[in-house]
Amino acid sequence: MDKYDVVIIGGGPGGYVAAIRAAQLGLKTACIDKYLDEDGKPSLGGTCLNVGCIPSKALLDSSHHYHRLQHEFADHGINVKGVSVDIAKMMERKDGVRKTLTGGIAALFIKNKITWLQGFGRLLGNSQVEVTPHAAGKKKALATTIEAANIIIATGSVPASFEGAPFDGNRIVDSTGALSFTSVPKSLAVIGGGVIGLELGSVWKRLGADVSVLIRRDQFLPSVDRQLADIALKQLRAQGMNILLASKPISAKAGKANATVTYEDKDGEKTMKVDKVLVSTGRRPNTDKLNAEAAGLELDGRGFIVVDEMCRTNLTGVYAIGDVVRGPMLAHKASEEGVAVAEHIAGEVAHVNYNTIPWVIYTWPEIAWVGKTSQELKDTGANIKEGVFSFNGNGRAHAAGDIAGMVKIISDASTDTILGVHIIGPGASEMIAEAVVAMEFSASAEDLARTVHAHPTLSESMHEAALDVDKRAIHR
Repeated sequence: MDKYDVVIIGGGPGGYVAAIRAAQLGLKTACIDKYLDEDGKPSLGGTCLNVGCIPSKALLDSSHHYHRLQHEFADHGINVKGVSVDIAKMMERKDGVRKTLTGGIAALFIKNKITWLQGFGRLLGNSQVEVTPHAAGKKKALATTIEAANIIIATGSVPASFEGAPFDGNRIVDSTGALSFTSVPKSLAVIGGGVIGLELGSVWKRLGADVSVLIRRDQFLPSVDRQLADIALKQLRAQGMNILLASKPISAKAGKANATVTYEDKDGEKTMKVDKVLVSTGRRPNTDKLNAEAAGLELDGRGFIVVDEMCRTNLTGVYAIGDVVRGPMLAHKASEEGVAVAEHIAGEVAHVNYNTIPWVIYTWPEIAWVGKTSQELKDTGANIKEGVFSFNGNGRAHAAGDIAGMVKIISDASTDTILGVHIIGPGASEMIAEAVVAMEFSASAEDLARTVHAHPTLSESMHEAALDVDKRAIHR
């Protein structure tokens, strides 16, 4: 029986990062991963690199270029006629990006002498893991058992299903299916108005689809600061996205020519016929096939693995990270937990600051935030100050023609310590890093206000918002 210091089940952003860090620390490491790409070849990177973060951003960038070419370049004096889109080429580019990055992880495994076990892993007793390789042709794969002093579970999450809209892989799809349409649907209904639904809805809207988003709640993006959410709703509707709030999805049924979606709003039950339906009602932890019950691994009522502050489970030497445990389902959160657990196993001091994990929604304008929202702080009775600056007052934003949005900084009224930063606008996904660093070092709004920002840059809006906390913004 092969023995390892660390065995990781799952090769996504949590698992592969944990494997690399463990190997860097001198631990004999193996990573079990079951993923096969569309060609049936093993591929590291999990959902994020294969059918999530990276492919979706590739399509978001491609579709954004197409949209700008059609609707914005004329304002810059660039006139183009006969613009068309080649979906096959766009998908080829997306797949090329994915293969480059997943191949890079495989190379890093070789460099760090990590054993890559291609197949399915599940927990056994006595620090053992069963590995079932992918079947070769019609031959049944034979399972083997390996032993590990430490086991890290990083099996990620899978799309949550909606009982009234069963996937058929053609008319009714999940996020993976919506990343691989071979043509632009004339119409697309998105069930669920979360991050994934809005991002993929944006892709196909820009490419020409008539997109309707059905949202059960009467509040748009409830986890986002209300000022930003209101701007986002206005901007997305202005782009032609039909966002239906307080519209409860009931069912979606696939037909030969289209799909019929039934929903209920304040006026009663309604239906719409569309080419495609994207069910995007969230994700759930991928713990079904871990053999958790037999191994004695504790799960909560929603299927998440119960862990402590150091990601330790109730089983000695068994850890869990990423989407299978509490906290946000974010790739970078999983990666940092992977690093922290590997360092903890190696006897080093490790820590993840969950208060400074940034969030990003890659619509246009982008939305990014870190820390608490105004509503959350006011609900706790906190005494706060707020500074706001619009991109409409930023020179670089005007030069680029992207002035929609704002930066909002919230600080403690007594200490001026930054409690939250919220951005909607161009470059929000990159600008938020400055706020994360500031909060990681417990900076005050005054610290940001006294930090020199290059001119002309979008980040000057961060500077102005910090000044506005004490109502002394220059360009407001």
